[in-house]
Amino acid sequence: MIGQVLTHMTKTQVYLRDEKLAALHELARETGQSVAELIRQAIRRVWLKSAQHGLVGLWDGPALRTSVEHDSIYDEV
Repeated sequence: MIGQVLTHMTKTQVYLRDEKLAALHELARETGQSVAELIRQAIRRVWLKSAQHGLVGLWDGPALRTSVEHDSIYDEV
């Protein structure tokens, strides 16, 4: 795990209609963000009302990826 970025998050599931998920995947492609990050941003903006910026947490080592990119490997349709 040398050089990897570790972010403490808890996995959860969200049930979405097919058209909503397709729209999220399209927006993710357009913005270069992961679907998970788009959902986290929406939660912060709508319910938590406080935008948190920066990294969530790092392993001791150089930052190779940010927490925003954490779930991008799962965005392939």
